Amino acid sequence: MKKSAPTSLKHHFLIAMPHMADPHFAQTVTYLVEHNEQGAMGLVINKPNGLNLADVLEQLRPDEEPAALCHSLPIFAGGPVQIDRGFVLHPAGPQFQATLELGELGLSTSQDVLFAIADGSGPDRYLITLGYAGWDAGQLEAELSENAWLTCPADSSILFDLPFDQRLNAAAARLGVNLSLLTSQVGHA
Repeated sequence: MKKSAPTSLKHHFLIAMPHMADPHFAQTVTYLVEHNEQGAMGLVINKPNGLNLADVLEQLRPDEEPAALCHSLPIFAGGPVQIDRGFVLHPAGPQFQATLELGELGLSTSQDVLFAIADGSGPDRYLITLGYAGWDAGQLEAELSENAWLTCPADSSILFDLPFDQRLNAAAARLGVNLSLLTSQVGHA
């Protein structure tokens, strides 16, 4: 039997199945920034890490008081890799010192995007994370074959418009799945 090349899940959501035991990914939805034969990279979009933009800006610009708005802008735990590195996912268009174009979206990793958001001149919609999720070649495919994840095409309204605590169920609903009806037991028939 001929083995076919894996299909890229770039611009898809990974929806953790109820039996996901890894605390970094239990009850999460992850946006896949990249997925190819070398591996995959994504950002968890529904797990605030307890910090807000003001907390980050106090470290980056200690001599400036962050705008009041910054205290209400959550920072998300994007994944367990490089948790001290920031990533800002936003609609395509605005360019910052380090912006990777992802089609409809952009991913910026330079401090200037944070300053622009704080100063009111940044993108209108964004998601800020510290850290990312990464998979080595074949690792994500193995997890998918073990039924650890559901996948569906990403939806920018879920990314940017929904409150974080509604994103997991909204992503699953795109597939017609109600996660509360799935068992947390794993097995094979």
